[in-house]
Amino acid sequence: MQSGYKKSLVAGALAALAMACAVPAAQAQDKGGISVQGGFGDSYNRGAINYETAPLWQTSGSLGRLDLTGELGVAYWWAHSGGGHPSTAWQLNAIPMFRWWVTDRFFFEGGVGPTVFNRTKFADETISTAFQFGDHIGFGYQFDQHNRISLRYSHFSNASIKTPNPGLDVTNLTYTYLF
Repeated sequence: MQSGYKKSLVAGALAALAMACAVPAAQAQDKGGISVQGGFGDSYNRGAINYETAPLWQTSGSLGRLDLTGELGVAYWWAHSGGGHPSTAWQLNAIPMFRWWVTDRFFFEGGVGPTVFNRTKFADETISTAFQFGDHIGFGYQFDQHNRISLRYSHFSNASIKTPNPGLDVTNLTYTYLF
């Protein structure tokens, strides 16, 4: 992982923490949900199913509302070509996600958390370790009390624990049903 990227992650985490401390507490919503994701990268695709917890923490103020939820999921990756490597992979993830609601319907989201792949060679890439970090940033819209959609960019890498560390980048479209 490049130094500039690490600095950006730290700066983002500090900004989220500062926002959380700057606004007063609010009442928590009690809805969790299930989401399905479809994503694409340079030479691979990703499909995922996630369970999203009800907000674990929430605060609000004049700048909107900030929620922290847990996202637990399983993903299936498939490559356009294998290039001598396996063309499919499975992934488990546990991501704490911050969601900043700028209105009752529009939000921005971001999170960093652990993920595990079932293999270290996939889609012309050698990712060196099954353990990876998942970094996510996106935005979305909630249609009503049960339906939400978002567009999210995700980067998976091992934070240079071991080389090579090419990382896997994917853009995801997510539909969430809240219950």
